[in-house]
Amino acid sequence: MITVVGSLKGGSGKSTVAFNLAVWLAMAEIEVLLIDADPQATLSDVLQVRREEGYQPALAVADKTALTRKRANAAGETLIDVGASDMEAMQKALALCDRVIVPVPPSQADIWSTQRYLALIDSVKRSQPPEVLAFINRGDTNRAVRETSEAAAALVSLRGVKFVRPRLAQRTVFRRSFSEGLAIFELDRRGKGTREFHALAAALYPNLVG
Repeated sequence: MITVVGSLKGGSGKSTVAFNLAVWLAMAEIEVLLIDADPQATLSDVLQVRREEGYQPALAVADKTALTRKRANAAGETLIDVGASDMEAMQKALALCDRVIVPVPPSQADIWSTQRYLALIDSVKRSQPPEVLAFINRGDTNRAVRETSEAAAALVSLRGVKFVRPRLAQRTVFRRSFSEGLAIFELDRRGKGTREFHALAAALYPNLVG
């Protein structure tokens, strides 16, 4: 399956999500192809750290030249990290993929950006539209703050997208693990962030855990 992890707005955490999913899939003995089609190359940077530290499973990453049907279909699971700063790569990725995963931080600006992203996905010519899934990323850990729940409610109401209930909170451990080239569940096996990620991964890949 070819999955785009994307958004139009920076700071959504898509590279962190793509990286953690890739490590999780590799640990499940799934052949994973990672394509970093974002000019910021954040995903490539973290994988370089992982290679230098010698962490296993090792993961390789291709650049946007791998955005072809033949290359993208060569692995059991392909994850594409792509942003709005390269719209040509974005459109190629959207034309290839089976589904799109959209991490949405809890703000009105990110809800508006998600609406524009859905319109972009619809505009890409293809025989069958991809499945689009969205979840709250970097949510507030304080339950008294209503913005996260309000953003989730707004996502539920959007047409053309399936709301994924498990959410990831704004936790320092995500940034720390990413900077060290580790998935969150490798760095902090019993933490709240790891439990949140496992719930999200199970929702996104139910065939692997059912």
